[in-house]
Amino acid sequence: MSNELNGADALVGMLKAHGVRHIFGLCGDTSLPFYDAMRSHGGDIRHVLTRDERSATYMADAYARVTGRPGVAEGPSGGGATYILPGLIEASESSYAVLGITTDISVGTYGKYPLTEVDQNALMAPVTKWNQVIVQAAHIPRMVRTAFRAMTTGRSGAAHLGLPYDIQYDPVDPSDVWADPKHASFPAYRQAPEPGAAEAAVDAILSAKSPLIVCGGGVVIAGAMEDLARLANRLDIPVATSISGQGALADTDSHCVGVVGSNGGTDETWEMMEAADLVIFMGCRAGSTTTARWEAPKPGARIVHFDNDPMVIGANYPTEVGVVGDLRLSLAAVNATLDAKGQGATTFGGAQAVADLKARKFARFNKLAESDEAPIRPERIVATLNRILPEDATIVSDPGTSCPYFSAYYQQAQPGRFFITNRAHGALGYSLSASLGAWFGRPASKTVALMGDGSFGFTCGELETITRAGADITFIVFSNANFGWIKASQMADKGARYYNVDFNRVDHAAVAAAYGVTSWRVEDPADLQGTLQRAITTDGPTLVDIVTQPLEEAAAPVRRWMG
Repeated sequence: MSNELNGADALVGMLKAHGVRHIFGLCGDTSLPFYDAMRSHGGDIRHVLTRDERSATYMADAYARVTGRPGVAEGPSGGGATYILPGLIEASESSYAVLGITTDISVGTYGKYPLTEVDQNALMAPVTKWNQVIVQAAHIPRMVRTAFRAMTTGRSGAAHLGLPYDIQYDPVDPSDVWADPKHASFPAYRQAPEPGAAEAAVDAILSAKSPLIVCGGGVVIAGAMEDLARLANRLDIPVATSISGQGALADTDSHCVGVVGSNGGTDETWEMMEAADLVIFMGCRAGSTTTARWEAPKPGARIVHFDNDPMVIGANYPTEVGVVGDLRLSLAAVNATLDAKGQGATTFGGAQAVADLKARKFARFNKLAESDEAPIRPERIVATLNRILPEDATIVSDPGTSCPYFSAYYQQAQPGRFFITNRAHGALGYSLSASLGAWFGRPASKTVALMGDGSFGFTCGELETITRAGADITFIVFSNANFGWIKASQMADKGARYYNVDFNRVDHAAVAAAYGVTSWRVEDPADLQGTLQRAITTDGPTLVDIVTQPLEEAAAPVRRWMG
C-alpha cells in the first residue's frame, strides 16, 4: 500500500510524536534502516553521533535531568547493546526517563547463530523499568507508546526497545502513529496523596521539637522546590539533602543545611541529623549513603516519609506517617493544610540553627580553601568556582574526587537541577559525556564538567564529539595519578596497604589540545583563578588540568575516611 510506512519510519515518527528533539547514539550494521529513516525526516530530530554507546546513554541521562523530557540513546546489536547498559541502570535507579533503543538481528535468523545474537530482553530486564524487543512491525507504535508511559509515569525510569533488522523494513499503518502529549515530559499524570495523609503528616511534624526534612532527588524531579521553600519558611524548619537532592533548595537559602551522610556530609551537618527527633524523608529512599549506613536516624526515631513510590515507604525505617504521591501535589496539600490551620508563624528555629552550623562548617573550609599548598587542594578549586561561575551554571561531576567536595561546599545559588552526578551506580567516565547532554538540553547555561584523571581515561574519546558539536563546556580534571577513591579507602580501611591503584601522570591538557580543545595545565595555586576564569569565558570547549592533592592525603568530607 502506497500510504504505508516501514518499521524504521514508524519508529522515527513515533519519537517525533512524543516531542523527541535529540537522539544520542552510534551507528551499526543492524541500524541501517533506522539511520536512513532519521535522514529522510530532514533533521526534525538532531542525531548526535557519539564514539561509545555508554556515552550516548550518559548524554541522554543528563539531557533528561535538565529538560524534564525523556532522553533517548540508541545503538546497534551485540556489543552495542551491552555498552548501553550502564547508562540505563543509572537512569532507572536515579528515577530519570531515558529510552534506550537497540537495533537487533533479524527475527528470521533467531536461533541460527547469527553474528551479534544476544537475548536483549534478558539482558535489559534487570536494568530498566520496562523493556521489550519488538517482533512485529505493526507493534512498533504501541510499544513506543508503552515505553513512554512507563518512563514518565509513577516513579520515572529507563525503558528499552529492541528493533530487529528485518521488521524495520516491514509495513506499519500510518494511522497508528500517534502519541499522548502528556508523555513527552515527566512526571506525567501526577497522583495526589490519599485523603488524610497530608493532614497526618502535618500533625506529626507539628508535634516534634526538632524536626529535620531530608530531601532526595524526588523534590527536584517533581518540580516541588517552591512548595518546599514555602513549607520550610513558614515553619522555620531546616532542610538537608542527599547528594541527588541538591537543588531542592538553593544552597544559599537560610534553611538549607546542605548534604548529610557518608559522602559530601560533614560533622556539622551530621549533628543536625543526629539531633532530629523527627526526620521527614522527602523523595528520598533513606539508603546507605544519606544515612551513613543507617547510623542515623537511629532505631526508634520518628519518621514521616513522602514519596511517589510506595515501595520505599517503610523499607528501612518503621514509618509513623507515609504520604504516597507526587511530591509537588503532596507538598501543596501540606501547605493547604497549614493554611487551613492558620499556621504560618516561626516554629522550629531552623534558620538560626542553620546559620550557626554553616558558620562553623565554612570557617573550617575557608582555612583549607585559602591554602597555597601544592599540589592544589580541592577546597581551593571549589572556592574559586564558587566565586567565578554564573549563578545558573550547570555542574556535572563524576562520583570520584570532585563529588564529595562539591556536594559539601559548593553554594548553588538557585533551586533546581544545576548539580548533576551519577550517584546510583557511580560509574567513572560519566561527566565528560553527560555534560554534552546537559549542554544540548540547556545551552544557555554555562556547563562545567568535573572529573578525576581516572575518569578522564574512560571516555576522553568523546572530546571529538564535543568539539564537533562546538559545545561551550569547560572540563576540569582533578589530576592525582591514581584511582583516588579506592586509594583513600585502602588508606582508611586497609592500613594504607596500597595495591594497584596508581597510574602514570598524563598531560590531559595536551590530550585535549590534540582533539581541538583549548586547554591549560595548572600546578601553581596562584595561577588557578585566572586560568579557570579564562577557561569559563572562552568560547567553545575548554579544559583545565589541575595537579591536585591526592584524596588519601586530603580532608575529603567522607565519613569513613575521617576516623
